[in-house]
Amino acid sequence: MYCTTLLQSLLLLASASLSFSSPVWPHYSIDNEHLEVLKMRASTTVNPAAVSGVTCIDRNVNIVFHDENVAELAICGGIAGSITKCQGSPKTTVGRSASAQFTLSAATSGATINISKGRWEQCVRAARAICPTGSMKGICTGGASTGDVSFTLESPL
Repeated sequence: MYCTTLLQSLLLLASASLSFSSPVWPHYSIDNEHLEVLKMRASTTVNPAAVSGVTCIDRNVNIVFHDENVAELAICGGIAGSITKCQGSPKTTVGRSASAQFTLSAATSGATINISKGRWEQCVRAARAICPTGSMKGICTGGASTGDVSFTLESPL
């Protein structure tokens, strides 16, 4: 009888400790910055025709959203503020900021880049709708003296 009571007490303690312990499955948390970025992207309009041939290179590359925005406006020597178009008619251009680097080139041989800020921003938004994280490449519809503009977003780190 004493053995049975002792065994029942041990089983009661064991089951109580299991019920109060943490869950067995892994617990994942999502960074608030990621949720804010998703909210901002959801509130902007996307024109799927602005881009083609988008390929996600590495979804795990960490490209900070702010760095991506700064690099986006750093192409062509800078298209921020009142500048509305790529200046100087380059054949290639790079926009870089910390963890983000955009590399653009005219897709047609002999063409130069004259993409407008609006078209470029639409292109990046449409590409991010396909590849929400990491590095990517694609083709912006138009934006060159003849034809389209190829781009790549990578992390230079």
